[in-house]
Amino acid sequence: MTSLSEPSRRTVLTAAVATAAATAAAAAGQAVADTTSGRGEAPARLAHTPERLADYRAWTSYTDWRAGRAKGTRAKPGERPGLVIDAPLGTTDYTDPHTGRTASWEYATWTSPVHRLTVPATEVVPSWNARTPDGTWVQIELKGTYSDGADTPWYVLGRWAAGDQDIRRTSVDGQEDGRSSVWTDTFAIDDPATGLRLVSCRLRLTLYRTPGTRLTPTVWRLGAMGSDVPDRFTVPASTPGLARELNVPRYSQETHKGQYPEYDNGGEAWCSPTSSQMIIEFWGRKPSAADLAWVDPAFADPQVCHAARFTFDYQYEGCGNWPFNAAYAATFKDLQGVVTRLGSLTDLETLIAAGIPAITSQSFLAEELTGAGYGTAGHLMTVIGFTADGDVIANDPNSPTNEAVRRIYRRREWENIWLRTKRYNAAGKVVSGTGGVCYLYFPARPTSRQRAALAAVGVI
Repeated sequence: MTSLSEPSRRTVLTAAVATAAATAAAAAGQAVADTTSGRGEAPARLAHTPERLADYRAWTSYTDWRAGRAKGTRAKPGERPGLVIDAPLGTTDYTDPHTGRTASWEYATWTSPVHRLTVPATEVVPSWNARTPDGTWVQIELKGTYSDGADTPWYVLGRWAAGDQDIRRTSVDGQEDGRSSVWTDTFAIDDPATGLRLVSCRLRLTLYRTPGTRLTPTVWRLGAMGSDVPDRFTVPASTPGLARELNVPRYSQETHKGQYPEYDNGGEAWCSPTSSQMIIEFWGRKPSAADLAWVDPAFADPQVCHAARFTFDYQYEGCGNWPFNAAYAATFKDLQGVVTRLGSLTDLETLIAAGIPAITSQSFLAEELTGAGYGTAGHLMTVIGFTADGDVIANDPNSPTNEAVRRIYRRREWENIWLRTKRYNAAGKVVSGTGGVCYLYFPARPTSRQRAALAAVGVI
């Protein structure tokens, strides 16, 4: 998303809890008035590490893949263990809803062990890293158990391929059971105010290939982030603890305004893939000249156009599907990508100190973020460091040129717009915030310092 005032799916996602939040709105409104200008009195500083509000679990090792229930798949050992097709279970037809084409596919499945969430969750977001050669694709599903002992159905959280020739990568709308729903890439409890939570979950992979071939997808990482972030208009202020800036490439989404409108109406909506491309290139990866041959040679920074095309969700009709962006990053050699939630700017400082930038999701009015010059219902930025005063250094893709992308935003303002779950829009209506969502991209074999930083923020 960008500065356009259209509602995001994140607003829709938490609309069910807006009524419950409204009962606290009068009191919270004063808190917002005191803090969003950056000049009001901030809440007391944290005296200890805050309780984690998210639980991230991933399956990545040979032991992990061996522990699941395999039907036609097998664990593949090596430096980067993965899951591949061994002996397909059979053949099935799939009609692509975005092309109308029906094709037959051989398939095999893998189901994870049940994971008991350390944070009984109101939301779960999956992410995965895979290689899908032409003629292959994968489907990711989630099934959970509620706090009252009942089970959810199997929900589809994505049908994905790195390319777009065999199938069109897509989320699946219209999935619900009267207690929970899937909103694009997120499982959500319909009414958290009832106290209902998801206490455990398992994931299922279905790997597909062209019949009669030896092709196979390879899945290296499969994860799920469950969270229960309380309704809040403001968050406690953290104490600055780091001054460091990473040298992350700068790209403006606005440079691509009007280009390839078939992908989310063009560059003005490409904050997510633009941010993804910045960090992919920070790690020394980028598309090859052959990869970019389809892009009009008159367009600057063709790799941003490439990122938009290959993160595009044909159902959502946008490039902002969180796990699709993480999966895109992992198509580059020896990169991993995850979607999670962090709890504070201290978490981001831990990552920056280890040399890991982050992509964060936030929404705000123009007056709530000094220097931004716009308001947004949902926007992605790349956090690349912190000043000596603790302010956030961000590569903000919603900038007129690449040179203007680097911004410094006030710590207190930025922390609040990123971590809150409730806010007021321009009409004074209570709408949602993203509650600390971020994408993390990092090497397949991180250094010991990077590994320690990732573990410290709950990503292992």
